[in-house]
Amino acid sequence: MPGLDDRDGQDIDDMPDFGDHVEDAIFSQILEMDDSPDDREFSAPLVLNFFEQASETFDKMQTALDDSNLDDLSSLGHFLKGSSATLGFNKIRDSCQVIQQYGHKLTVDGAPEPDEKVCLKKIGEALKTVKVDTAELEKEMKKFFNQPE
Repeated sequence: MPGLDDRDGQDIDDMPDFGDHVEDAIFSQILEMDDSPDDREFSAPLVLNFFEQASETFDKMQTALDDSNLDDLSSLGHFLKGSSATLGFNKIRDSCQVIQQYGHKLTVDGAPEPDEKVCLKKIGEALKTVKVDTAELEKEMKKFFNQPE
């Protein structure tokens, strides 16, 4: 039946609408790994630890941006892009893709961008955006998992 978890009949359509922040199909698969929807022992720590990891990565990104270190920025963008994609966090994934690409001196479309100043500017903009998007999503996820803000 659509919207039902195959293991226990739990209706996953009760999941809140996180808008374009979250890919519902991916996130619902994470939630299905919990033994019970009343006890999110698997998904809650996984998701909430992501936000700690993201915060640490943003600090490293800021340092790399201050140092104009495109290689580190690309690597950090790639790292956080993978983590966010695994959880279905679309907006974070997309901003990290921008950081990764411009760190490689490429546009989002993959065209060469030889001007390092342009790359650093685009990365700076993406970093500001991803920090805001992450803070918004973290607030929603803490509410979803009944965690203090």
